[in-house]
Amino acid sequence: MPFETNPIMTQKAKGRLSNLQSCIYEPVSSLGVTAWVTKEPVKYEDRITGTSIKLKPGDKWGDLWDCAWFHFQGEVPVSAAGAKVVLLIDINGELCLVDEAGTPRQGLTNVSSEFDYSLGMPGKRVVDITNEARGGEVIDLWGDAGCNDLFGHYRSGTLKEACIAICHEEARQLYYDLEVLIELSEQLPDSSARKARVLQSVYEASNLLAEVNEETVRLARARVAPELAKEGGDPVVTVSAVGHAHIDLAWLWPIRETIRKGARTFSTALRNLEKYPDYVFGASQPQLYAWMKEFHPELYAEVKERVREGRWEVQGAMWVEPDTNISGGEALIRQILYGKRFFQEEFGQDMKVLWLPDVFGYTASLPQLLKKSGVDYMMTQKLSWSVYNKHPHHSFLWEGIDGTKVLTHLPPEDTYNSPAAPRSLAKIEESYLDRGVSEHALMLFGIGDGGGGPGEEHLERLSREKNLLGLLPVVQEPAISFFHRLEEEASRFQTYRGELYLEKHQGTLTTQARNKWYNRKLEKGLRELEFALSLLWLLTGDDRAYPAERLEVIWKEVLLYQFHDILPGSSITRVYDESLERYGKLLSEVQTMINEAYKQLADLSGTPRGESVLFNSLPWGRSQWLEHRGKWHYVQVPAMGWSLLADAEAKHPDELPAAESSRLENERLRVLFDEDGSILSLFDKRADREVLKQGARANVFTVYHDDGDAWDFPRDYREMIAGTMRLEGVRASRSGPSAVIEQEYRFGKSTLRQRISLEQGGELLRFDTEADWREAGKMLRVAFPVNVAADLANCEIQFGVMKRPVTRNNQIEFARDEICAHHYIDLSQPDYGVALLNDSKYGHSAENGVLDLNLLRSPAYPDPKADAAEHKFTYALYPHEGDYIEAAVYRKGYELNIPLHIAEVSTASRGTDAMKLPESLVQIDHPNVMIETVKKAEDSGHLILRLYETAGAGAKARLSLSLDCQTIEETDLLEHATELLVERKNEASLCFTPFEIKTIRIKLA
Repeated sequence: MPFETNPIMTQKAKGRLSNLQSCIYEPVSSLGVTAWVTKEPVKYEDRITGTSIKLKPGDKWGDLWDCAWFHFQGEVPVSAAGAKVVLLIDINGELCLVDEAGTPRQGLTNVSSEFDYSLGMPGKRVVDITNEARGGEVIDLWGDAGCNDLFGHYRSGTLKEACIAICHEEARQLYYDLEVLIELSEQLPDSSARKARVLQSVYEASNLLAEVNEETVRLARARVAPELAKEGGDPVVTVSAVGHAHIDLAWLWPIRETIRKGARTFSTALRNLEKYPDYVFGASQPQLYAWMKEFHPELYAEVKERVREGRWEVQGAMWVEPDTNISGGEALIRQILYGKRFFQEEFGQDMKVLWLPDVFGYTASLPQLLKKSGVDYMMTQKLSWSVYNKHPHHSFLWEGIDGTKVLTHLPPEDTYNSPAAPRSLAKIEESYLDRGVSEHALMLFGIGDGGGGPGEEHLERLSREKNLLGLLPVVQEPAISFFHRLEEEASRFQTYRGELYLEKHQGTLTTQARNKWYNRKLEKGLRELEFALSLLWLLTGDDRAYPAERLEVIWKEVLLYQFHDILPGSSITRVYDESLERYGKLLSEVQTMINEAYKQLADLSGTPRGESVLFNSLPWGRSQWLEHRGKWHYVQVPAMGWSLLADAEAKHPDELPAAESSRLENERLRVLFDEDGSILSLFDKRADREVLKQGARANVFTVYHDDGDAWDFPRDYREMIAGTMRLEGVRASRSGPSAVIEQEYRFGKSTLRQRISLEQGGELLRFDTEADWREAGKMLRVAFPVNVAADLANCEIQFGVMKRPVTRNNQIEFARDEICAHHYIDLSQPDYGVALLNDSKYGHSAENGVLDLNLLRSPAYPDPKADAAEHKFTYALYPHEGDYIEAAVYRKGYELNIPLHIAEVSTASRGTDAMKLPESLVQIDHPNVMIETVKKAEDSGHLILRLYETAGAGAKARLSLSLDCQTIEETDLLEHATELLVERKNEASLCFTPFEIKTIRIKLA
């Protein structure tokens, strides 16, 4: 048919392909099916403890999140003798078949699972039984089921299919022959001779398949074989393909279901590794492997063997794939430390790649954290989701705020769910932005998010695409092999400096505020606890004083909840019901341990019983007001040391600040309030200047319509004001050294109470807030228009500061309206500035002098109860002379988040024999150097200090310890020594580059 058109030939071939697909499997006998249904998972040993139901196709077996053990029974009929026999099973849920011992063997997924079908079909329903049946083989299989699809959705909970079938293998092979060639022809230009030949061959094969039987299938395969055999020439770009199953540890399903998803995915990968010799599979997140080790040790042993063979790649350098915007700096280090250590101890693998395909933006602190942890490469694809601007590179050097660079690759297909089809390879060739300087690109293929991994369709396609004329050549190999080759080209790559900002999902900086509050409190609580325990351990010399194993368990659970669909707020209700309960228990335990450690330290102070001892874990002396047992004291506590409450300085009543319903005033600040509760004026008396913009009002609680989801709110939310919270009551008072105004607000069904205070001698205007938020589809923000001329906002991030434009001059600035900051965001001109501090918030906006804080959001999906709860949080305004560095804004942020601790001596004084606490454990003599962490070393008896330069200016500092030292060494972030600083000396000189992190390891004498 030389005159037939290409569209007609393609249409006919696709029609024949669809018909051929229905001829691959021939059902020959039904399976008997019984299910034992429970509400929660039960062990294999308890599989018949649920409600027993006998099922046939069309029968319902469960509701959403129900679990069941399925028993499939049958016998291969004699008529199937000599044929390849399989089972076809679809329970309209997720199922994991197990062996006689209950070890997972293969995962099955309902064909109708929600997925982006343009990437392929996610369902897995075929179970191999034998390549050549005898007839009479007994089928007796058990499977652990969940009544949910890959993405947690409910798909009727009815049994769809359970039968014994003959697999016509030649027809199955022909199906993939035709599928690959048809799609190849669609990727080639009409002028291509290769396209004409391929299309003609599949068209002629299609004509042979007017009737599908063994003979026509054989003839059709022979017709297309020459086209499949044609190889490409010298490659311009070679694609490295690695099978992958990105598994969200919680999202549209609870954490307990993730453990089952892991078993289904891992067992499926193991079966496919047996069937396809070229297949290389990879999976990330040590937490997932740890669950497999705990719950399925036999399965885990199989995985370890495949890793040893080089067929299974353990991926990623972090304990989980965490959010990197909100997680604190030390938490990110622990992610790397625990993640790398697990893979090293369990598999003998040193992780060199940060594997973060799906997180919602990447802090500019990461490159330094990676390089100082021995992680040389980074992989993600999420930046392809940006809405307004396209990231300029797929292969580049990413430079962080401190100047550290890390080689980074974004797979050009812009997905970790590649179908591994001809269109995948064509897109890589067309889209690879750095193909002019690189001959290598990465492709991640399989079914991810909900797990499952690659199926036979991916691997059959790849077996035909290795070096197929018309497509880029593709090789299946571990990702680390790809990065080693990419590194050889790195000298030609461009550098991208700063954060990798995702122009999407900014709502995750605010959604589920209670989780973010707990995360901040636990991060700070663990810092305090490690400091107190370290001091106790050093003074007593008793390793039992430092419960390292328990601390690691707590840390790992906190790190789990920093997963990028838990901490950002994008999971279902059950995830937050469960995590909030655990957060509460963890915080209570940490606070109890802190109090106990300080009580023991107080007893070592050598002071009489009943004395109150104050402890300061920050590396500078603190002078502040403190209430204890109803009395106020002005206390002074040295850096990382202690003092007695009895030594507190007295203050005179006539120095107290003023409090009226419309005014607060102390020596430094005068605040005037409008009748609606907003701030009309904030006057800095010492600087003799108005802090607020002329005519502007501050601390207005504005409610916006927010019809977004957990991830995103409308970009034009400012045009959709629902109203402002209405002041319903106000009361002025004096409380000890503070002048206080208490305000009560209401909006709709929601209320907010705020205690606004100025302390005697204080520099902060503090807002302690309690909100009972009951709105739906709304967002609550508060703003401060300040009288500062600045083009950049100074935003504290992990281990440093990110400067971001406050202008909206172009589309990049417009797209980055919502920004992340930790303790503070600041606007400074050379002689003056204003900082907005907080104790648990992250979403900010800074535009043309307005500092705006996102307080609460209540989107309807995926958790319709998001933020509909009682909340407490604190923020504070800090007007300051000089810029944010001169004013030491970072110290104010730490002080707001880390209180002094008080403990009473409970034992009698031991007089001169008492073990005296050092007045100050550690001192650093440079004002811009922060000691972030004091802890016992992970694997030795050393003391670890983690410090960083806070101003981006570099620093020369002297570190001094009050205890005798044998050695002081610098290490990497994994605590491996890199340089000996001093021997038998209690101090060392440290030289910091801008924003540099230093880890110091100390062996005490």
